[in-house]
Amino acid sequence: MKTSQVPSEMRAALTDLRPFFVRSAWFSVIASLLVLAPSGYMLEVYGRVVNSRNHETLVWLTVLVLGAYLLMEVLEWARSEIMRGAAEALDKKMHMRIFNAMFEANVRRVPGGQVNTLSDFKRICEFLYSPALLAIMEAPIALVMMVLLFLISPVLGWSAVVFGLLQVGITWMNERRTKPPLMAANRESMEAQRYADDTLNNAEVLEAMGMLKNTHRRWIAKQRKFLQLQAVASDSAGGFQALSKLVQNILSSLLLGLACWLLLHNELNGGGGMMVVASILGGRMLAPLVQVIGQWQAVINARDSWNRIEALLAAVPADPAAMSLPPPKGRVQVEQLMAGAPGSPVSILRGINLALQPGDVLAVVGPSASGKTTLARLLVGLWPAAMGKVRLDGADVQAWNKQELGPHIGYLPQGVALFDGTLAENIARFGKVDMAKVEAAARAVGLHELISTLPQGYDTLVGPGGVRLSGGQRQRVGLARAFYGDPVYVVLDEPNSSLDDEGDIALSQAIKQASAGGATVVVITHRTSVLNVTNKMLVLRDGQQQAFGPRDEVLAALKQAARQAQMPAPTAQVTA
Repeated sequence: MKTSQVPSEMRAALTDLRPFFVRSAWFSVIASLLVLAPSGYMLEVYGRVVNSRNHETLVWLTVLVLGAYLLMEVLEWARSEIMRGAAEALDKKMHMRIFNAMFEANVRRVPGGQVNTLSDFKRICEFLYSPALLAIMEAPIALVMMVLLFLISPVLGWSAVVFGLLQVGITWMNERRTKPPLMAANRESMEAQRYADDTLNNAEVLEAMGMLKNTHRRWIAKQRKFLQLQAVASDSAGGFQALSKLVQNILSSLLLGLACWLLLHNELNGGGGMMVVASILGGRMLAPLVQVIGQWQAVINARDSWNRIEALLAAVPADPAAMSLPPPKGRVQVEQLMAGAPGSPVSILRGINLALQPGDVLAVVGPSASGKTTLARLLVGLWPAAMGKVRLDGADVQAWNKQELGPHIGYLPQGVALFDGTLAENIARFGKVDMAKVEAAARAVGLHELISTLPQGYDTLVGPGGVRLSGGQRQRVGLARAFYGDPVYVVLDEPNSSLDDEGDIALSQAIKQASAGGATVVVITHRTSVLNVTNKMLVLRDGQQQAFGPRDEVLAALKQAARQAQMPAPTAQVTA
C-alpha cells in the first residue's frame, strides 16, 4: 500500500487559499464572456437597428452594452481584490514561519538564511494578484471560445486548435530560452547585493585604507554581469512576445478569411455575422497565452522564489509542539560533547564533559582556535551538537523552546550586537521596558552613571548596530542586556575584551552578584581579572578538554605541569 506524500508547508498554505481561487475563477469566466458583448452589440446594430431603423432599439442596445462594460470592469476589480486578499491570507499564515526559518537558518549557518528570503516571499505574494496569474486563470475560457468556433464551423475550430498548439510551442520555447539566463541573473543580483551589504558594513575599514575604489570596481563587475544576463533574457522574452502577438493577429485575420470562404460555399453556421464573431473568438482564445508570455519573467521569478523558500522550509522544519517546561534553576551538564560549525564535517570540539550547579562560576580558558566560542554557542543552544548533549535542568538546551527559555538566559557573544533603538530598549531586549529592571542591570555593570550624563538618558538612541557608542560602551550595554531580569544561566564570551580597569571591576561585581543570587555563570576569557570571582575552571586546547574542576586545583595542576616541562607558568600565561 502506497503512503500518501505529505504536501510541503507552502503547498498546504496554498491549498487553504482555494476559496479565493474559486471565486476569482468564476469572476474570470463571467468577465471573459462579457468580452463578447461588443461583438453582439455590433451584430445587433447591423442586423436589427439598421434594417428596422428603430431608435428605441438602438438606445436599449447601447445601454445594455455599456452595462456590460461596467460590469466587466467591476468584475476585473473584484477579481484583483480577491487575489490581493489571498496574498494577505498567505502572508498572515506563512510570514512568521518563513521569518523564523530564515532566522534559524542564519543561526545554524544553513543556506537560505539571507534577507533575500523575505523578498522571495514578497514576490510570491505579489504574484498572486499579478497580471500573469490572472491571465493563467483565464486560460480555461480559451476552451469555451474554441467550442464556439467548432459550433460555427469545424474548419474554424481545427484552425484555432492548430494555432493554439503553435502558441503553446512558443511558450515552451520561451521557457527554454529565458529560464537559464534569468536564473543566472537572479543569482548574480543576490551576489551583488550581498557584496554591497558587506561593503557598507565595513565602510570604516574601506575608507581608512583607501579600499573603496577597488571594492567598487568588483561590485561594478558583478552588477554588469547581472545586467548582461538580464538583457539576454529580456531580448529572448521580447522576441517571443512579438512572435506570440503575430500568431494571435494572423489567427484573427485567418479566421475572418476562412469564415468568408465558408460563407461563399454556404458552409458557415449563423450567417455572415459569424465571420466577425469567429475573428474575435480566435483572438480572445489566444489572448491569455499572449499575456502569459508577455509576463513570463514574472512567472520564472515567482517560481524560483517558490523553490528557494520550499528548500529553506525543508532544511529548517518547524519545531514540533513541545510540552512547556518549568523555569530552569541553572543546573548544567555537558555529556561527551562533540560538535563543529553547522554544515561542516570538521569537528571543533571533541569529548567535552562538565557539570555545574546553581551559583557556580566557570572560567573557560585556552589559546585561540581552541573551541571556546563554539562551546559558548552550544551552551545556549544556538548550534546543534554532532554527538552528546548540553542539558539545562536535565532538558536538552538546543531543543528547548527559546521563547520560554530566553528570559531565563543571559548571553553576550564575542561580537556585541546592538539594535537600532534606545538604550533602555536594548537592555530590556526590546520587550516591555521595566525601568526598575533596566536600571538594576545597568548599575550591575557600572553603566548607570554613564547613562545619567547623557542628555536623553535611557532614551538615547544607539543607532544601527550601536554605531553611536564606543566599543567599551557597546560591550557594557550588551552586559547589561545579558544580566537584565536576573537570569539563572549566563554565558559571557570575552565580556571584558573592550573594558577598561573600571569596567573590569564592574564586571567582576556583576558576576559575583549573579552567583550570589543562584545564577550559573560561564565566562570565556583571555584576561585574568575575572578569575578571582570564579570557582571552577575549564581548559581547552585544540578542541579538547585538558582540565576541568575547582579553579585552584586546575591552576595548581597546570603550574605543576609547567614546572615539569621547565616552562614558566605565571597565572596570566596559563589562562591565555
